[in-house]
Amino acid sequence: QVVLVESGGGLVQAGGSLRLSCAASGRTFSSLSMGWFRQAPGKEREFVAAIYRSGTSTSYADSAKGRFTISRDVAKNTVYLQMNNLNPEDTADYYCAAVGAALTAWTVRRRLGYDYWGQGTQVTVSS
Repeated sequence: QVVLVESGGGLVQAGGSLRLSCAASGRTFSSLSMGWFRQAPGKEREFVAAIYRSGTSTSYADSAKGRFTISRDVAKNTVYLQMNNLNPEDTADYYCAAVGAALTAWTVRRRLGYDYWGQGTQVTVSS
């Protein structure tokens, strides 16, 4: 069983930055593929970014490209999502996800591609 705990959410003005963290426990961190999803009020949960368990490949939603960066620190068992140039449309609950398998082009952006989920951290961007 993998436990994921997110932190780093909060209120920020448009144009600002936040860094989300997700600490993982319960399994060898380097064996996990990790992702970030978000869910805005009244909307479906959507893919934001992922880092493959190799640690060398990443994937981003179009909305995140050029503004968000996913990274990981194996020594700290933590994955990060650096979010820059935030806008009100980024307001959502952000969820960390993990799977103990390699992601594929088909699974990386889908909720069913991940087995473990955190409880989420709220991000609010004011205009």
